[in-house]
Amino acid sequence: MKLSQYFLPVLKEVPAEANIISHQLMLRCGMIKQTTAGIYSWLPLGFKVLKKIEEIVHSEQIKAGHIPMLMPTIQPAELWQESGRYDDYGKEMLRINDRQDRNYLYGPTNEELITDIFRSNVTSYKDLPLTLYHIQWKFRDELRPRFGVMRGREFYMKDGYNFDLNEKEAINAYNRHFVSYLRTFNRMGLQAIPMRAETGPIGGNYSHEFLVLANTGESTVFFDKTLLDMNTGQEKLDYYDYTNIEKIVERYTSPYARTEDTHDAKLFLDVPEDCRIESKAIEVGQIFYFGTKYSEPMKAFVVSPDGKRVPVHMGSHGIGVSRLVGAIIEASHDEKGIIWPEPVAPFFAGLINLNYKDEECVKVCDEVYEKLGAKGIEILYDDTDERPGAKFAKMDLIGLPWQIVVGPKGLAEGKVELVYRRTGEANLLALGEVLENLYTTHKSQVEV
Repeated sequence: MKLSQYFLPVLKEVPAEANIISHQLMLRCGMIKQTTAGIYSWLPLGFKVLKKIEEIVHSEQIKAGHIPMLMPTIQPAELWQESGRYDDYGKEMLRINDRQDRNYLYGPTNEELITDIFRSNVTSYKDLPLTLYHIQWKFRDELRPRFGVMRGREFYMKDGYNFDLNEKEAINAYNRHFVSYLRTFNRMGLQAIPMRAETGPIGGNYSHEFLVLANTGESTVFFDKTLLDMNTGQEKLDYYDYTNIEKIVERYTSPYARTEDTHDAKLFLDVPEDCRIESKAIEVGQIFYFGTKYSEPMKAFVVSPDGKRVPVHMGSHGIGVSRLVGAIIEASHDEKGIIWPEPVAPFFAGLINLNYKDEECVKVCDEVYEKLGAKGIEILYDDTDERPGAKFAKMDLIGLPWQIVVGPKGLAEGKVELVYRRTGEANLLALGEVLENLYTTHKSQVEV
């Protein structure tokens, strides 16, 4: 994309209403625009990142055997009355009436709706196990929406639901989701630490949150630092090899790791002193096992192998897709701006023409743009007439992983500059070397 043809309303000053880094940088980069308190329009640059994250989430869910679908944002109140949550949920739920005065709500979550879908279509244990999920907009009327997309009222979320015959099989599903989440966040360049957590309004008695360490996080967490050295990798994995999956879960849950709601100060003392870490963190995902909390009152039954009708055991699992945009920025930035991990970057590289009036500079930039584009590599080409300093500042602010700098001095030596944004390392290389470097690096990301 040529910058001269793109919509990128970059701000020079930090907006007064933005208190944390991610909110400041998202506004400055022209990623979002506030529509009203806690509700944002996602502008082209922000929308690209949002869709990159969504694609990774979809990919990892499907690898785990989960089936995508789409449920509506508006739900009938009677489903929530049936489960008993309609009056319990609180003022965070936006309740609305249609012209016939029927009661509806803007969905904050989808346990009731998915249970209704299940009970209407599944009657036998032979159709289990089953996990359905969707990625959809949610609404929770936060009392004080702040921190940009980190604590908004409208947000984009992946939520999934598993249906199993009994507790043992439901725990197998829980473990499968656990591992799929580790791998999902790993692909985004994040280290998300799983921690025992409260179940909140979802209910149940078994839950883990996945948290990213950040100074601006709203949660205080306590954990054994050995967790920082763990990595699931991206090797091929059989999610239905329950023994192996359970071993991975045990490896991650054996060291102490809890949110402030479940923290046990006495147990924490058993962790070696040099391994005890107390920090702030951002929640980016959570999984639950809640047994028959919804299936019993809503009569989601199946016929078991012995011919009896039994309520299915359920769990749910959510990922804050829009929240992740802010979390990644909080975890990956410097004084110049954002530093995007390559898999979620809106563009793989930025191309800077230092002299738009120089024919040779224009020629080489056009060549780079066309050759990288032909390989499916997305480039943001700054072909504007701004001064070089402003171009560099804008590219650093946006934080694309790579910068290709084309100027008369370098071309006089037959070279262009390749800059790695994360480290600031810059190398003058022949054009062919630059292209080959980017081809190889991009290919490694695509093949994950």
